[in-house]
Amino acid sequence: PVARAVRRQPTLPNRHRRLAEVLHEPLHPPAAVVAADVARALAEDIGSGDVSAALLPDGPATARIITRGAGILAGTDWAAACFLSLDPDCRLIWYARDGMAVAAGDTLLVAHGRARALLSAERSALNFLQTLSATATHTARLMARIAHTRCVILDTRKTLPGLRLAQKYAVRCGGGCNHRIGLYDAVLLKENHLMAAGSIAAAVGEARARFPDLPLEVEVESLEQLDQCLALGVSRVMLDNFTPEQAREAVQRVAGRLQLEASGGIDERSLVQYAEAGVDFISVGALTKHIHALDLSMRFARD
Repeated sequence: PVARAVRRQPTLPNRHRRLAEVLHEPLHPPAAVVAADVARALAEDIGSGDVSAALLPDGPATARIITRGAGILAGTDWAAACFLSLDPDCRLIWYARDGMAVAAGDTLLVAHGRARALLSAERSALNFLQTLSATATHTARLMARIAHTRCVILDTRKTLPGLRLAQKYAVRCGGGCNHRIGLYDAVLLKENHLMAAGSIAAAVGEARARFPDLPLEVEVESLEQLDQCLALGVSRVMLDNFTPEQAREAVQRVAGRLQLEASGGIDERSLVQYAEAGVDFISVGALTKHIHALDLSMRFARD
C-alpha cells in the first residue's frame, strides 16, 4: 500500500504569479465536494435499491480493482467514498495513488467489506476512477510534450456537468494547472462581451471599476486588439485562434509586459509549436471533454 499524493505541479515562474492567485482551490478536493458528487452518483445508480445485489447473501467479501491499460490515476477519493458510503466498515487498501503512472494489469485497490455494498458501489466507483484518470492521463501526455518549454497547460470550463471540481482536480493530478473555476473567480472578456460593451477600453474600464480584486483577462483576435490591451495595461491576454507564427509575433510584440495564453483549435500536434513560440499558457478544452476512459475492472477474490 502507498501513501496518498498527487503529481507535483510545475513551478510557476514569476510572470505566472497572477495566475497562481486564481488557483485557490486546495490540492486535494474538498471532502464536501466529493461527498456530494458520490451521493448523486449512488442515488442515480441505486435508486430505490439494488435488486440484483439483494438476491445475494450479504457476507464478507474481498474485491480487487485492476487496470487493463496504462495511464495516470486520479479519483481515489471519489471511489473510496462510494464504497464507504454503503459500508462504513469497509477496509480499503490502495496500491496506487492519485498522480501515479499505472500499467496494464496493476492492482489499484483491494476492498474488504460486505458483498452487497461492494457490488452496489462498483459501477459508480469505477466511473469516477476511469473518467478522472482519463483527464489526468491526457493532461500528463500534453505536459510531457512541452516539458522543454516554460509553457503551462490550462484546463477550461468545458467540463462534464456536475463534475467541474472533480475534473479540474484530475488536471492537477496530471501535472497541469487550472484556469478560472467558474464565472465568479476571474473576469474573462471575450468577443461577445467586447461587442456588447462597445470596445475593449469600455469593457476593461467597467471590469476594473466593479471587480478590482479579480484577475482580468481579455480575449483578442488580432494583433491590433493586442496593442489596445498593451495600451490599457491589461496583465493577461488570450490569443484566440492565432496561428503559431502569429503567436510568436505576439510574444515579440509584448516583450514580457503581459502574460499570453494561446487558445482555440490547438491539438496535440500543434501544441509544441505554440509552446515553443513563447506563450505563457495554452488552454485545452479537450482535457476534460475529449477523453478516453482508463479501462478498469473489479473482480471478487477468494479470501
